[in-house]
Amino acid sequence: MSDLQLSLLMIGALVVGAVFIYNWIQERRLRRRLQQSFGEAHHDILLKAGRDAMPGDGRLEPQFVAAEPGRAYEASPALADDAAGFDEVLDYVAEIAAEATISDALVGELTSRIASCGRPAHARGFDPQRGGWEDIVRGAGDRYTRLRAGLQIVNRAGPVNTAQLAAFCDAIRQCGEKVPAAAVECPDPQAALKLARDLDAFCATVDVAIGVNIIAAEGQAFGGTRIRAAAEAAGFKLEPDGVFHFRGGGRQTLFTLDNHEPAPFLPESIKGLTTSGITLLLDVPRVGHGGEVLARMLGVAEDLAGALDGRLVDDNRAVLSEAGVERIKQQLSSIQAAMAARDVPAGGARALRLFS
Repeated sequence: MSDLQLSLLMIGALVVGAVFIYNWIQERRLRRRLQQSFGEAHHDILLKAGRDAMPGDGRLEPQFVAAEPGRAYEASPALADDAAGFDEVLDYVAEIAAEATISDALVGELTSRIASCGRPAHARGFDPQRGGWEDIVRGAGDRYTRLRAGLQIVNRAGPVNTAQLAAFCDAIRQCGEKVPAAAVECPDPQAALKLARDLDAFCATVDVAIGVNIIAAEGQAFGGTRIRAAAEAAGFKLEPDGVFHFRGGGRQTLFTLDNHEPAPFLPESIKGLTTSGITLLLDVPRVGHGGEVLARMLGVAEDLAGALDGRLVDDNRAVLSEAGVERIKQQLSSIQAAMAARDVPAGGARALRLFS
């Protein structure tokens, strides 16, 4: 082995060693910061199993559990006193309270930092001249004496994790330290983490989609142009996500129409697309009056099957029977009753945030 090769091997070993030491130092720093924020003894929820894996089509079989009444973590009386603009169950809310107005630059720093925590977050400010809370208005000068920031602790990505909540609390505390004579309040993070895990577990039991399929005859296929014409005649609109949406009076999606095969329905390619089937899908937690919407979806599906000369079938390609439809209705009713009992009514503002 030449001197050059030996030198390169030594340099490589030194680089690898330096990278290992750097990562070890960073890990120790992170652990120390998390322990300062959350105490010495806690389970790292990043190492726990998440929700059960979904089937390939993203649909879940309905499961039913006894619903527990909704409950929030113990927020301080000061924060619970006026929670306008936040949800006491979904949002972990922290506050900075000052004697004088807080600079617009610091307000901007806070909103930027909480936005980078990896979870949906928003902030509100108290304007003493108006005597009320409002969504943060940037560039309006120094106008707020109190700031509240809320971090959403659960959505379809799962529950908030320890590091995300730590980053959020760090942002509040460090910004608060820059405000003269300010009081900073962050409620118990351990209680918020527990609530997030409990709520996420409940959501997993009701996060169900009801789908019916329209398939072409053996050896046949539906053309994209024909699908689009039939879908638009039925009241659907093709949207940028490659899916047809059927919307209600409030512009909320009631159900969708998607390709049964992987290719999306994109405006620029749908003319040349062919497929063996299409799927109508009702996202149960996001739709109120589920029984009425299901009946409407099934009626539209029957009309589409007639217009396309297709067959209306379930996921097992069996013809959809009256008994099968009745079972679906019963499952839907049970799911939405469980959601109402948990104070998360299907299609309501809280459900739309949770299942996003």
